[in-house]
Amino acid sequence: MPMTIFEAMSGNISSFLGGAEVVLSPVAERVQHEGYAIFLPVVTDGRELMFSATRKHIPFTRLEESFCAELLTAFAMLYGGFRQEGYAAQFRTALVASIMDITVARSLRGDHNKGFWPIQQLIQLLKSLSYQKYEGKPATTGVIIHRTTAAELRSVMKQRKHTLVPLKSSQSIGPGFFDNPLTYRFIDGTNLFFLAGIQMQVNGIVTISGTALQNEVERLTQRELFSIIRRSGAGAFAVTVNEASDIEVLSSPARIMVRRKGVWSLFDPAIFRAFLADCIDAESAEDLIWTLYALSKIRYGTVVMVYGGSGRKLAGLKKGAVGGADPIGRLLIERVQKRSIGELKETGTLLRILSSDGLTVFNPKGKLVDTGFIIDTSHAREMVAGGGRTTAACAASHFGKVIKVSQDGPIELYENGAQIYRFG
Repeated sequence: MPMTIFEAMSGNISSFLGGAEVVLSPVAERVQHEGYAIFLPVVTDGRELMFSATRKHIPFTRLEESFCAELLTAFAMLYGGFRQEGYAAQFRTALVASIMDITVARSLRGDHNKGFWPIQQLIQLLKSLSYQKYEGKPATTGVIIHRTTAAELRSVMKQRKHTLVPLKSSQSIGPGFFDNPLTYRFIDGTNLFFLAGIQMQVNGIVTISGTALQNEVERLTQRELFSIIRRSGAGAFAVTVNEASDIEVLSSPARIMVRRKGVWSLFDPAIFRAFLADCIDAESAEDLIWTLYALSKIRYGTVVMVYGGSGRKLAGLKKGAVGGADPIGRLLIERVQKRSIGELKETGTLLRILSSDGLTVFNPKGKLVDTGFIIDTSHAREMVAGGGRTTAACAASHFGKVIKVSQDGPIELYENGAQIYRFG
């Protein structure tokens, strides 16, 4: 029974773990695997079972392991309340609908003795808000959850040059809180945020200083918000509903849990750093990772390859260029060639380059080699199920590490002709 019910939610767990295979089985039936794995025991219905998550190419992070442990605790507790005969269908429905929300709330509360329900209620309210529009535009908002004293909080805001307006009396985030349009029109989750404690009592409003928004990528990826969270006490976090109607949960160190199209996913930069570690310098990798998340957030597709081979071999892979031999296009590309990822990001050029058609190629030093590159897709050696970007990514990944962002948001990692990880 527990294993059958687990199967009902295994798809959501697999998606959260980037496509990992997840299984709940008797302890004696240890899962055979290649590559990397998480093994965690769980006791439910009087039986000791073993949870396993396996991935061939990408190591699991500590956050993923912690999340799986919280999920199994929630699973065992929920199962204990639905063991009665005849309730199997109801239990499957309850699990599929709520287990990931419960696990997200448990992972955020930190102190396992308190704070669960207020976080869970906030998530439910923001889920409803994410489906709402006002005068044709998606509702957006943001809440910073601090875990420090009022005096320390004022010091943080003064240090970061932000404006903190305290409320004369705190307001609970509960049913009806978002009935007033100002809560999701004035408080936009980009420049203005509600400030609340872990029990979801709003005690102020924070305005992010304009001087903190250094470039478009940093604005889209909320870099200054991460700085505030890091200084607002252990376990502080922020939750936003953005213009794409995603729910983003930001925590420190910089990681984001994203609810998109009804499914939770984890954007953990450590996974992408591990993928790029042996092919590009660390600083360039960091700038590239967050730029790709920004593209995912605003729903622009791209394909990027990090290429360490010779220029002659790369030329042999090229079937054409976006715009053909247009002299203006070639002039524009020549002006940005050999510039670093960091430099291109700071000027805003990197977002524009990556959101254009064709493959973009960087070398191991993070320098732009080419863009608008149309690769000979005959190098995709097996039948590819997908569109043009997927075929190009598969073909290019035989010659370097490849990251693809789909126009509807997912980010995928490719190596040796195969997709090995997927976010979103």
